[in-house]
Amino acid sequence: MLYRRSLAASFSTFAMGMACVAAQAAPTSIQDVLGRTVEVEAPAKRVLLGFYFEDYMAVGGEKAFDKVVGISREAWAGWRAANWALHVAHRPSLKDIPDVGEVEAQTFSVEKALALKPDVVVLADWQYKGMGSDIKRLEAAKIPVVVVDYNAQTLERHLASTKVLGQLTGETARAERINAEYKDAIDQVQSRIAQAKLPKPRVYIEFGNKGPTEYSFTYGKNMWGAMAAVAGGDNIAAPFVEWWGPMNPEQVLASRPEVVLIAGTESTKNQAAMLMGQGVDKAQAAQRLAGFTGRNGWAEMPAVKTNRVYGIYQGASRTISDYVMVQYMAKALYPTLFKDLNPETNYLDFYKRYLPVIPTGTFMVSQGGK
Repeated sequence: MLYRRSLAASFSTFAMGMACVAAQAAPTSIQDVLGRTVEVEAPAKRVLLGFYFEDYMAVGGEKAFDKVVGISREAWAGWRAANWALHVAHRPSLKDIPDVGEVEAQTFSVEKALALKPDVVVLADWQYKGMGSDIKRLEAAKIPVVVVDYNAQTLERHLASTKVLGQLTGETARAERINAEYKDAIDQVQSRIAQAKLPKPRVYIEFGNKGPTEYSFTYGKNMWGAMAAVAGGDNIAAPFVEWWGPMNPEQVLASRPEVVLIAGTESTKNQAAMLMGQGVDKAQAAQRLAGFTGRNGWAEMPAVKTNRVYGIYQGASRTISDYVMVQYMAKALYPTLFKDLNPETNYLDFYKRYLPVIPTGTFMVSQGGK
């Protein structure tokens, strides 16, 4: 009898252990944003991450990076150097994660990726499309490739991407919570605008990386263009720019935008570029913004005449926290409808809830320096 009880106890312990292992990693069918069904062992144990680094950490928690075996470092350390430095100061081991190169710069190395033996490769939609036949090489090696997309700036793709990251990291409940917050914020903006039934203000958005002397990218269907549409703006670039690209300066003036938004980063390569982000002083950001209002012909632009020119942080787009930028854009477009919203506080609160660092700097600024 004692032997049988001991055997039963041993079997029970074994079963519990096997159940624990199954819970830790099991074959899971994940549908990515392209509608592809991909079989992945989840939670993933060896992840190669091409983009959306903060988003992956926000959904999976900091511990999710214990499983990251490779990254496209240029897409983080190069494009958002100050943000990278902030995270590295908190978690120095990020510097030790192998770099596999970057798709847009055509430095991505399939050989390096294969050598890391990932059990899943997570790519942005634009990376997946840019890699072409190299994707087949990964799949031929039996490495699942999962595609997510925050660049499209659609509610559907944002929610789908966060759900995928939740499945990959085993943090499905956390992903659901983040998705609920995102959807609630977008629904609040759109419902207020719909109820008010006001004319849509004309808006122009530009990436200010080239400074006031040269017109840089504006946006049509995606990124800031898509966000402007969600925020209730009449994007003057929509008839002329499909995705992104410069708009004829004369057409910008002829379109008479009522609100102008200039996006900036922390980059100091161009001393006249719009400066926004981690470690940026608000007075300096306002000074750079003022430079754009001095462009030829802009003095007569409705947005400039009514002090409705704003600086926004490029790094706060194409991410699961970018609902705060939708809020800021909506407040710029409809100031009386959104007096109660504090988008900058909401941005920092997101970091407090989901990320191990809290940025300091300037992420939104108005023509008057507020």
